[in-house]
Amino acid sequence: MAATDLRGRDFLTIMDFDREELETILETAFDLKRKFIRGEPHELLKGKTLFMFFYNRSLRTRNSFEAGMTQLGGHAHYLEPEAVYTPALPGEEKAYATERIADVARVLAEMGHGIAIRIYGKPTGWVYGKGRLVLQEFARWARIPVINMEDDVDHPCQALADIMTIMEKCGTDLRGKRFVMSWAYSGSVEKPLAVPQGAIMIASYFGLDITLAHPKGFDLDPNILNFVKRNTKKYGGSFKIVYDMDEAFKDADIVYPKSWTCQPTDGKTPLDVEKAKALFEANRHWITTVEKMKLTNDAIYMHCLPADRGMEVTDEVIDGPNSVIIEQAGNRLHAQKGLMALIM
Repeated sequence: MAATDLRGRDFLTIMDFDREELETILETAFDLKRKFIRGEPHELLKGKTLFMFFYNRSLRTRNSFEAGMTQLGGHAHYLEPEAVYTPALPGEEKAYATERIADVARVLAEMGHGIAIRIYGKPTGWVYGKGRLVLQEFARWARIPVINMEDDVDHPCQALADIMTIMEKCGTDLRGKRFVMSWAYSGSVEKPLAVPQGAIMIASYFGLDITLAHPKGFDLDPNILNFVKRNTKKYGGSFKIVYDMDEAFKDADIVYPKSWTCQPTDGKTPLDVEKAKALFEANRHWITTVEKMKLTNDAIYMHCLPADRGMEVTDEVIDGPNSVIIEQAGNRLHAQKGLMALIM
C-alpha cells in the first residue's frame, strides 16, 4: 500500500522516512519520468513556488530543481544568501549582517510553498553538523516543507536518484545484489560526507548487500553506520566495512567510488586540512581503473559528479559501457519531481 501522508513533510534526511514512504516517492518519480519522456503535461504544482538557498555552488542540483518546478507548473527562485541576508543561528546574530532564520523562514512561508537549502563545508567552517542545524532551524519556523539539497550529513535528493538508477539497471528487487560505496582519491580534501552517507542509508532500505570501503582514517558518522546496520536487519541485506578497494570490488554488482574527507563527526572539531592532505596523498592508489572493474560482476559504475578524472577514476571507466553517470544525473530531475509533487 502506498503511503498517503507526505503532504507538508520536510525532507531533511533519509532517516526520517520509512521504506513505504520512499517507495511512494520513487513510484511517483518513475511515473513522472515516463510522462516526461512521452511529452505528457504533468503540472501538479501549478502556481506554486520553491525558494532555493545555495550557500554552495551547484550545477545538477540547481538545474534539476529549477527544471523540475517548471515542468510541474511552478517556479523556483534562486537565492544567493549574501544577496539577501545570511540567516544566522540563534546566538550568532550580527544585526548589521544577518537576519534570524526564524524571520526568514516565516516570511518565505507567507509567499511560497517550499524552501530548499544547500549548506556544508566552507560556509559552516567545516564543522560537521552545523549545516544540518541551519536546515533544522528553517524547518522549525517554516510552515511549508523544507528540502535538504545537501548538508554536511546527508544528500537525500542524490540518494533518491541513486537508488532510482540502481533499480533501472538492476531491477526493483535488489535482494542479493552487491553494492559497494568506496572512497576514492582526489587532489582536493574538501569533500563532504553527505553523498556516501546518503547512499548507504538508502541502500539499506532495499535488501542490498552493502560494502563500505575506505582507507583507515576515513570513517563515516557512527550514527549513520548504526542506522544502516539497524535497517539491514529490518529490511534485509547486509552491511560490512573493508579497508581494501580490491577486496570490496570483488564480485560487486554496483560500484560507487567517491572521494570524501577525513572529517571529525563530533560537531565541534573543524577539518584539519593539513592532516587530511597527508592522508589523501598516502592513498593515491584508491582509483577506479579498468583492472579494478574486471574484479566485479560486470558492475555498473556510479558517481554523483563532478568526478575528479585521473584521480577518482580513469576516463576508460567513467566513459565506458558500464558507466551510468549521465542517467544517474538525469534522475536527479525525476526523483526530485516525485518528491516535490508529494510534499508540496
